[in-house]
Amino acid sequence: MEKPISTEIQRSLVKNRTFDEHFDDLEANGFCVVENVLTANEVSGIRKKLLLAATESNRRGVPTHIPSLDPNDANVRVFNLLDLDPVFLELMERPKAIQFVKALVGDDFIVSNFTANIARPGAQSMHAHSDLGIVFPGPWLKPWSMNVLWCLDDVHHDNGATRYLPNSHKITRAKDVPTDMLDNMQSFNAKAGSIIIMDGRLWHTSGENVTENEERAIVFGYYSAAFLRPQVNWNVLLAESTQRNLSPQTRRWLGLNGTANMLSVDFVERPDQLSTQE
Repeated sequence: MEKPISTEIQRSLVKNRTFDEHFDDLEANGFCVVENVLTANEVSGIRKKLLLAATESNRRGVPTHIPSLDPNDANVRVFNLLDLDPVFLELMERPKAIQFVKALVGDDFIVSNFTANIARPGAQSMHAHSDLGIVFPGPWLKPWSMNVLWCLDDVHHDNGATRYLPNSHKITRAKDVPTDMLDNMQSFNAKAGSIIIMDGRLWHTSGENVTENEERAIVFGYYSAAFLRPQVNWNVLLAESTQRNLSPQTRRWLGLNGTANMLSVDFVERPDQLSTQE
């Protein structure tokens, strides 16, 4: 039986909260829920385009069922969204999302991946993990990555909401992950149109969809510090036509320029400002 909604989620769901209040929750709990970021019309339109993107992905030979991740094809995963419809590029750059990215990860960030997951009835859980742990072996000392979850349906325990281990964003090494982690996980709860901001260190897994006819669609924007190698190679994935239409800022965020993993010009020219703190 699902445990009662945590006080952290209850607090995150209070309406009309300020950015600072949300960010305080993000730092304290490893996540926050921000409601009404998308309008109902936007949710409907983006969801329809996601379903079309899933069909197009399969047509291109990129399957939406990954047996190594999911026990059955009720979990639909859509990759390379940025090349499948311009709406996902726009979503990736939404100021509300970027505001959290800059506040948590810093100004020098890249878009490490941009995907979606549709949990249909019968979908089961994948392996528990932390997103930062996938791209960096540790120790995990700072929030060097984060996820923005765009909820295109109401998200709750029964329809496969992401499940997380409370306070696990404070774990710094894999050996410290508790063996009873799955027994102590909680489910996110969020309305369609909300975003869930999740620290990349928070341990989590996909939930099981035990409903008879309810789907749960989420788009995941994964951002990381620029010194980390991205999960995907955008130079290879994005069609030339897509790349030609990108703004200079977007190219930089996707790591498409010739220069990578370089200190900022301001920092290089003013080494006296280097902090001596470890």
